[in-house]
Amino acid sequence: MGSTGEFGRRDLIKRAAALGLIAVPTMSVLTACASGGGDGDDNKVEKGKKSDKNPLAVNESAQLDVVIFDGGFGQQYAKDAEAEYKAAFPKADIKHAATQEIQTQLQPRFNGGTPPDLIDNSGAKQMDMGTLVGKKQLTDLNELLDAPSIDDPSKKVRDTLRPGVVEMGQFEGRETWILFYAYTVYGVWYSKTALAKLDAQYPETWDEMLAVCEKAKKKGIAGWTYPGKFPYYLPFSLYPFIAKIGGREVLDRIDNLEPNAWKDPAVKAAFEAYYELYKKGYILQGTPGLTHIESQTAWNQGKALFIPNGSWVEHESKPTTPADFQMAVGAPSSLDAKRDKMPFGTIWASGGEPFIVPKNAKNPQGGMELLRIMLGKKSSQNFIKQVSSLTSFNGGTEGLTLPPGLSSSQEALAKAGENVVNPRIQDWYVALQKEKIGVAALGEMMAGRMTPDEAITKIQKFADDTRKDDSVKKYKHK
Repeated sequence: MGSTGEFGRRDLIKRAAALGLIAVPTMSVLTACASGGGDGDDNKVEKGKKSDKNPLAVNESAQLDVVIFDGGFGQQYAKDAEAEYKAAFPKADIKHAATQEIQTQLQPRFNGGTPPDLIDNSGAKQMDMGTLVGKKQLTDLNELLDAPSIDDPSKKVRDTLRPGVVEMGQFEGRETWILFYAYTVYGVWYSKTALAKLDAQYPETWDEMLAVCEKAKKKGIAGWTYPGKFPYYLPFSLYPFIAKIGGREVLDRIDNLEPNAWKDPAVKAAFEAYYELYKKGYILQGTPGLTHIESQTAWNQGKALFIPNGSWVEHESKPTTPADFQMAVGAPSSLDAKRDKMPFGTIWASGGEPFIVPKNAKNPQGGMELLRIMLGKKSSQNFIKQVSSLTSFNGGTEGLTLPPGLSSSQEALAKAGENVVNPRIQDWYVALQKEKIGVAALGEMMAGRMTPDEAITKIQKFADDTRKDDSVKKYKHK
């Protein structure tokens, strides 16, 4: 259970690369970003005539080129919005593509200065957003945000969004580079039915969590599982757990890459608590080798009680979810209710599914107009009904019968109130978060190949290396 050593670390990074986890920094991606300099105005279509019905001055006959990440939310919601676009601009052809290989598919197009007009930059192989912003590869979306909303022209698009969504897309200054379309609730997901069969409630304290896991173990059921091949899912419940223990400022220092931020006592306490799940045998056997789909399927099959995940899981795991599963999300348990800095109910919720309009897009007005359509009530309700997730549009649930998981997400948000955290490390430093913190440290710790102290030391070095790397654009909480 000791340190893997430097050879082991290199081996892990190679494994991450084989899995497609490494987004940046690689020479090809940095070259792609750097080579796309210039405004690309020569390649752009002429703007159309601005009007009340066309506030972004879309060229009504220009082709619209859209690439969607084909993951947990699928692509139908985007196709439906594209149909609305086609109805508004009948002369426009729409080129739609969907892939899980975002970086692989789009890197050559960024290199060639011919990126799509709108990209859903998500998934394990997403492009590093911090790098794209730092290399000035994205269009400022404030023009979209200041445009009239599709439903009520008296309101700007920005005034129809959930709190914090605009700020998430800002890295420094007031430019908004990213529009996070989904609104994701992260946490510890479970089945109310499975807990009821154990005569148990969702554990509000860590002692109760261990007790429930022990009770399940005696019945041949694991307490936890997670995507062992993609262990950066672990922070979905671990990061708000750290905030509960030490306060949201601990996460802010981590985001800011401050020296010794990872050596905060709250981090150590949280890591040791999670490591205890491994030591006590509460992790489903074989979990380190599971993908996100495989771990969710095992969870749906009742092989484990809890799984760290985001609210997309209800739609993504729908094919294997029993009808009586009663899916729900729980906030991290309190480690010590008397000493924790934040109350039980503290949860991570934020914008998800990042949409971008490349700076060198041929039809950026069209890309922004499609987003304007997607941020209307009709498209938002369609998304909610299709994929059991909220959108960044602040509303859209009126008159809808919500599925169990989404209803639970709403309840969790209401219970959290102002105690909602939003770690930015996952979108500021994608490579650090996924391949290094996730694969090379947390994954190793939860598999028993690294102790909490060793994991913390390793992660702090990763963070320090990133802070000292002049090729990586740095961001800080204001």
